[in-house]
Amino acid sequence: MRSLVLLLASFALGGCMTVSDMAEGTRYQMSDAGLLDHSDTRRSNSVRIQPDSFVFIAQGAFTPPGSAYPRPNVVAEEAFNGFIEYFPMVRRARAPEGLEQAMAEAREAGAHYLLYTRFAKADDRIGNADEWADQEALDRLGVDSGVIQIMLIETSTQYLIDTARIRSRGGLLTFHDNKPEDLLGPPLRQYARSLLGMNDQ
Repeated sequence: MRSLVLLLASFALGGCMTVSDMAEGTRYQMSDAGLLDHSDTRRSNSVRIQPDSFVFIAQGAFTPPGSAYPRPNVVAEEAFNGFIEYFPMVRRARAPEGLEQAMAEAREAGAHYLLYTRFAKADDRIGNADEWADQEALDRLGVDSGVIQIMLIETSTQYLIDTARIRSRGGLLTFHDNKPEDLLGPPLRQYARSLLGMNDQ
């Protein structure tokens, strides 16, 4: 009788939830527990933009404080990789540039929006033998983390329609050989989806 109840319960749960839903739920729980990479995005507005919007992406020339030295244009590169899947008209600046220069370049390109980013904080912890040999500090062992800031500006009016702050941290199972910039891809892709009103899955 007990095995029959368990069997019926498993069928009931199976009917309500797909395998991909269960896998995504497990991944979310493991990332929330710190075992996998995790990110938290805080937006100032829940604004949506049209799928055919032309988005120009640029990154400010700001080196985050701390011991990490990410590639100069890595946030713009990762944002481009995330946006290109959802917006057919996307272009990015080739190098970091100031806000006025980025706005001028976006307007010259005919973009509807400027996505202006910067790496506000990056903490590159010891994650492999080479980094340990360089630093040899027990307090530097652990998972990497970072914070990026985003401004979404309408080019025709220079109106700031959204800001976002994304905090990312590595996981205990994924920190080996990672850098803070390796954590940027998924949350930036998620941000692109949120601008279209798509869910985060």
